Amino acid sequence: MSLKDLQKDVDDWAQQFNPAYWPALEQMAQLSEEIGEVARVLNRMYGHKNAKTDEEMKNLKEELVDAMFPIICIANREGINLEEAWKERMKNRLYTRDKDRYQKK
Repeated sequence: MSLKDLQKDVDDWAQQFNPAYWPALEQMAQLSEEIGEVARVLNRMYGHKNAKTDEEMKNLKEELVDAMFPIICIANREGINLEEAWKERMKNRLYTRDKDRYQKK
């Protein structure tokens, strides 16, 4: 799926509700919660904090998708085309401004 497809998929789901999208600060809070879950999984995978014996290890794949959802909601609510924004970011920053910033193979 393209970013455009993902945005449409989320919008199709959201449009069944009134309002379709939560207020901006609620979406930001949801995003913060989900990023915390990604951090928790990575900390258990690579950090010094082991999972408790009765605690199931959450799946990183699922947590990353959970973090994407509020980002897409925020973009849709604000009328941002993520596909265009991504292309612009890659062109202006990574392929232009930062092209010699990192050591290459």
